[in-house]
Amino acid sequence: MSNSQITHYWLAAAACGAVALWALYRFLGSLRRDRLLADTPLVKIRSAAQGYVRLFGRAAPASDTPLTAPLSSRPCVWWRYSVEEKTRDARGRKHWRSIDSGTSVDLFVLADADAQCLVGPVNAEITPTTRNVWYGSESRPMGSPPRSGGLFFQSGDYRYSERLLSVGDQLSVLGELRSHSEVSSTDAAAAALLTQWKHDQKALLARFDRNHDGRIDAAEWDAARQAAVEEVRSQTVQTPITRMSVISQPTNGEPFLIAAMDDAQLVRREKLHAALFFSLGLLCVTLCAWAIEHARALETAMTASG
Repeated sequence: MSNSQITHYWLAAAACGAVALWALYRFLGSLRRDRLLADTPLVKIRSAAQGYVRLFGRAAPASDTPLTAPLSSRPCVWWRYSVEEKTRDARGRKHWRSIDSGTSVDLFVLADADAQCLVGPVNAEITPTTRNVWYGSESRPMGSPPRSGGLFFQSGDYRYSERLLSVGDQLSVLGELRSHSEVSSTDAAAAALLTQWKHDQKALLARFDRNHDGRIDAAEWDAARQAAVEEVRSQTVQTPITRMSVISQPTNGEPFLIAAMDDAQLVRREKLHAALFFSLGLLCVTLCAWAIEHARALETAMTASG
């Protein structure tokens, strides 16, 4: 018996306790997510109210041309990639050092049978449909990932990782739905119209220079501003206002999830995560108690022998 053995037991107890607290935190978070899933009904896009919603549909590009993945050039609606370089430390041990990475922020379309909306993937927790890891000898890969062959039979000084959501993928999305009008606000539109009028000074003076002194004074400029507002309002009344809906990161801290799975699979995944974190926490609590018991037993034995 030695003090070092006792120290090792106490360190093990502290490590297990820290992991147990982390697992408890993740377990409570998983329970909250599971409760949100249960309390947030799956709705059609056309009938979805603004606020936190759960939707299901197919992914499509927001423009005529889909995104292309930076490493493989494959068409997609969302991508994330990383490039790592193999390095060695002073002891000759191999490490992978990240030299390049990125994530797309472009909007894409989620469409069901009746309607569609836009999805802003920034800060979303995304479960992709395509995951690839492959190796090469250049800092940028040449061509698409290999279709066959295990990772153990591949070699190279560079490792490439790519995750994609492809066009046509079926996605479950939980986030905050907001509607945005395509017509600008009256003040912004009036300011733009005034800027346009300024470019034709002759017409501007002919219309608003009431005292004919060759310049627009403060009173005349107020009249021009009011005329711009009235013109914008008359155009707005005659123009049909269409709205587009965008689902993005919630403002109240709810989970923002984009998962390539259906509703039932998503619910099962969250329940499985909660069960795994609970099991890990229980195991670590047991190991922590075991380590504390052995440390105290050693301390007692040392005291008795001393």
